[in-house]
Amino acid sequence: MNIPSEIRAGDTVKWRDDSATDVFGNEVKSDEWILKYYLRFNRSTAAHVSTGSAFGTGWEFTISAADSANFDSGTWYWQAVATKGAETLTLGYGNFLVEANLAYTGSGAGAYDGRTQVKKDLEAIQLAIRTLIAGGAVQEYKIGNRNLKRYDLPDLIQLEARYKAEVKREEQAELVANGLGNPRNLFVRFN
Repeated sequence: MNIPSEIRAGDTVKWRDDSATDVFGNEVKSDEWILKYYLRFNRSTAAHVSTGSAFGTGWEFTISAADSANFDSGTWYWQAVATKGAETLTLGYGNFLVEANLAYTGSGAGAYDGRTQVKKDLEAIQLAIRTLIAGGAVQEYKIGNRNLKRYDLPDLIQLEARYKAEVKREEQAELVANGLGNPRNLFVRFN
Protein backbone atom coordinates (compact mmCIF):
# COMPACT_ATOMS: atom_id res chain seq x y z
CA MET A 1 0.00 0.00 0.00
CA ASN A 2 1.38 3.36 -1.01
CA ILE A 3 -0.43 5.83 1.22
CA PRO A 4 2.12 8.51 2.26
CA SER A 5 3.70 8.06 5.69
CA GLU A 6 3.46 11.78 6.38
CA ILE A 7 1.13 14.51 5.09
CA ARG A 8 0.51 18.17 5.87
CA ALA A 9 -3.02 19.22 6.77
CA GLY A 10 -4.50 21.40 4.02
CA ASP A 11 -2.50 19.77 1.19
CA THR A 12 -4.00 17.70 -1.61
CA VAL A 13 -2.84 14.13 -1.04
CA LYS A 14 -2.57 11.61 -3.91
CA TRP A 15 -1.25 8.07 -4.21
CA ARG A 16 -1.70 4.96 -6.33
CA ASP A 17 -1.92 1.31 -5.37
CA ASP A 18 -1.30 -1.62 -7.70
CA SER A 19 -3.57 -4.63 -7.90
CA ALA A 20 -3.00 -7.24 -5.20
CA THR A 21 -3.64 -10.93 -4.63
CA ASP A 22 -5.79 -12.72 -2.10
CA VAL A 23 -4.70 -15.70 0.03
CA PHE A 24 -5.42 -18.09 -2.86
CA GLY A 25 -3.35 -16.10 -5.35
CA ASN A 26 -6.37 -14.62 -7.14
CA GLU A 27 -5.84 -11.10 -8.44
CA VAL A 28 -7.65 -8.28 -6.65
CA LYS A 29 -7.94 -5.58 -9.32
CA SER A 30 -9.93 -2.42 -9.92
CA ASP A 31 -12.27 -3.78 -12.62
CA GLU A 32 -13.80 -6.20 -10.07
CA TRP A 33 -13.03 -4.77 -6.62
CA ILE A 34 -13.69 -1.44 -4.88
CA LEU A 35 -10.82 -0.31 -2.64
CA LYS A 36 -11.38 2.12 0.21
CA TYR A 37 -9.01 3.57 2.79
CA TYR A 38 -10.58 4.11 6.21
CA LEU A 39 -8.66 6.75 8.16
CA ARG A 40 -9.06 7.35 11.90
CA PHE A 41 -7.38 9.74 14.33
CA ASN A 42 -5.98 8.43 17.61
CA ARG A 43 -7.20 11.21 19.92
CA SER A 44 -10.72 12.05 18.70
CA THR A 45 -13.56 10.77 16.59
CA ALA A 46 -12.09 12.36 13.44
CA ALA A 47 -12.31 10.03 10.45
CA HIS A 48 -12.17 10.01 6.65
CA VAL A 49 -12.93 7.49 3.91
CA SER A 50 -11.09 7.67 0.56
CA THR A 51 -12.46 5.54 -2.28
CA GLY A 52 -10.06 4.65 -5.09
CA SER A 53 -10.80 5.21 -8.76
CA ALA A 54 -9.57 2.73 -11.36
CA PHE A 55 -6.04 3.31 -12.64
CA GLY A 56 -4.88 0.45 -14.85
CA THR A 57 -5.51 -2.67 -12.80
CA GLY A 58 -4.93 -0.71 -9.58
CA TRP A 59 -6.43 2.35 -7.93
CA GLU A 60 -5.72 6.06 -7.59
CA PHE A 61 -6.67 7.98 -4.46
CA THR A 62 -7.10 11.70 -3.79
CA ILE A 63 -7.80 13.47 -0.53
CA SER A 64 -8.76 17.06 -1.34
CA ALA A 65 -7.07 20.02 0.33
CA ALA A 66 -10.42 20.95 1.89
CA ASP A 67 -10.77 17.49 3.45
CA SER A 68 -7.18 17.25 4.71
CA ALA A 69 -7.48 20.75 6.22
CA ASN A 70 -9.79 19.15 8.79
CA PHE A 71 -7.21 16.51 9.79
CA ASP A 72 -5.91 17.04 13.33
CA SER A 73 -2.14 16.95 13.75
CA GLY A 74 -0.81 13.67 15.07
CA THR A 75 -0.87 9.97 14.31
CA TRP A 76 -3.67 8.68 12.10
CA TYR A 77 -4.39 5.01 11.42
CA TRP A 78 -5.53 3.50 8.12
CA GLN A 79 -7.02 0.27 6.85
CA ALA A 80 -7.28 -0.54 3.13
CA VAL A 81 -10.38 -2.66 2.49
CA ALA A 82 -11.33 -4.18 -0.87
CA THR A 83 -14.92 -5.25 -1.49
CA LYS A 84 -16.58 -7.27 -4.26
CA GLY A 85 -20.23 -8.07 -3.65
CA ALA A 86 -20.44 -9.73 -0.22
CA GLU A 87 -16.65 -10.35 -0.07
CA THR A 88 -14.46 -8.09 2.05
CA LEU A 89 -10.67 -8.26 2.14
CA THR A 90 -8.23 -6.15 4.16
CA LEU A 91 -5.23 -5.48 1.92
CA GLY A 92 -3.21 -3.50 4.45
CA TYR A 93 -3.21 -1.32 7.54
CA GLY A 94 -0.85 1.03 9.29
CA ASN A 95 -0.46 4.62 10.36
CA PHE A 96 0.74 7.97 9.06
CA LEU A 97 1.62 11.32 10.56
CA VAL A 98 -0.35 14.51 9.90
CA GLU A 99 1.71 17.68 10.34
CA ALA A 100 0.06 21.01 11.10
CA ASN A 101 -0.43 23.47 8.25
CA LEU A 102 1.60 26.60 8.96
CA ALA A 103 -0.22 28.77 6.40
CA TYR A 104 -2.60 31.35 7.81
CA THR A 105 -4.64 34.31 6.69
CA GLY A 106 -5.45 37.49 8.55
CA SER A 107 -3.39 39.75 10.76
CA GLY A 108 -1.57 37.15 12.79
CA ALA A 109 -1.05 33.50 13.48
CA GLY A 110 -1.63 31.59 16.66
CA ALA A 111 1.19 29.97 18.55
CA TYR A 112 2.84 26.95 16.92
CA ASP A 113 5.24 24.59 18.62
CA GLY A 114 6.95 22.31 16.13
CA ARG A 115 9.21 20.62 18.68
CA THR A 116 8.93 16.91 19.28
CA GLN A 117 7.65 15.68 22.63
CA VAL A 118 11.19 14.62 23.58
CA LYS A 119 12.49 18.17 23.04
CA LYS A 120 9.61 19.61 25.09
CA ASP A 121 10.35 17.14 27.90
CA LEU A 122 14.07 17.99 27.82
CA GLU A 123 13.25 21.68 28.19
CA ALA A 124 10.97 20.91 31.15
CA ILE A 125 13.74 18.87 32.82
CA GLN A 126 16.24 21.68 32.30
CA LEU A 127 13.77 24.17 33.78
CA ALA A 128 13.31 21.90 36.82
CA ILE A 129 17.11 21.75 37.29
CA ARG A 130 17.40 25.56 37.10
CA THR A 131 14.50 25.99 39.54
CA LEU A 132 16.00 23.48 41.98
CA ILE A 133 19.44 25.13 41.81
CA ALA A 134 17.92 28.58 42.32
CA GLY A 135 16.16 27.29 45.43
CA GLY A 136 12.71 27.85 44.01
CA ALA A 137 11.40 24.34 44.52
CA VAL A 138 10.58 22.35 47.62
CA GLN A 139 11.86 18.76 47.54
CA GLU A 140 9.03 17.23 49.52
CA TYR A 141 5.89 18.42 51.26
CA LYS A 142 2.78 17.02 52.91
CA ILE A 143 -0.74 18.41 53.07
CA GLY A 144 -3.15 16.40 55.15
CA ASN A 145 -2.75 12.76 54.23
CA ARG A 146 -1.21 13.51 50.80
CA ASN A 147 2.45 14.09 50.11
CA LEU A 148 4.52 14.99 47.06
CA LYS A 149 8.17 14.28 46.47
CA ARG A 150 10.02 15.81 43.56
CA TYR A 151 13.08 14.55 41.72
CA ASP A 152 16.34 15.37 43.42
CA LEU A 153 19.21 16.97 41.47
CA PRO A 154 21.20 13.78 40.62
CA ASP A 155 18.05 12.15 39.25
CA LEU A 156 17.24 15.21 37.16
CA ILE A 157 20.79 15.36 35.76
CA GLN A 158 20.61 11.66 34.83
CA LEU A 159 17.19 12.20 33.20
CA GLU A 160 18.55 15.22 31.31
CA ALA A 161 21.44 13.16 29.92
CA ARG A 162 19.03 10.48 28.73
CA TYR A 163 16.79 13.01 27.00
CA LYS A 164 19.75 14.82 25.41
CA ALA A 165 20.81 11.50 23.87
CA GLU A 166 17.28 10.92 22.59
CA VAL A 167 17.16 14.42 21.04
CA LYS A 168 20.51 13.73 19.37
CA ARG A 169 19.12 10.47 17.90
CA GLU A 170 16.07 12.35 16.59
CA GLU A 171 18.26 15.02 14.98
CA GLN A 172 20.47 12.38 13.32
CA ALA A 173 17.42 10.52 12.00
CA GLU A 174 16.06 13.79 10.61
CA LEU A 175 19.34 14.48 8.80
CA VAL A 176 19.29 11.02 7.26
CA ALA A 177 15.61 11.37 6.29
CA ASN A 178 16.35 14.70 4.58
CA GLY A 179 19.19 13.14 2.56
CA LEU A 180 21.94 15.01 4.40
CA GLY A 181 23.77 11.87 5.48
CA ASN A 182 24.52 10.32 8.81
CA PRO A 183 26.73 12.59 10.96
CA ARG A 184 28.12 9.47 12.67
CA ASN A 185 29.72 8.22 9.45
CA LEU A 186 33.41 8.96 9.14
CA PHE A 187 35.06 8.68 5.75
CA VAL A 188 38.81 8.27 5.33
CA ARG A 189 40.76 8.44 2.11
CA PHE A 190 44.22 6.92 1.79
CA ASN A 191 46.58 8.13 -0.94
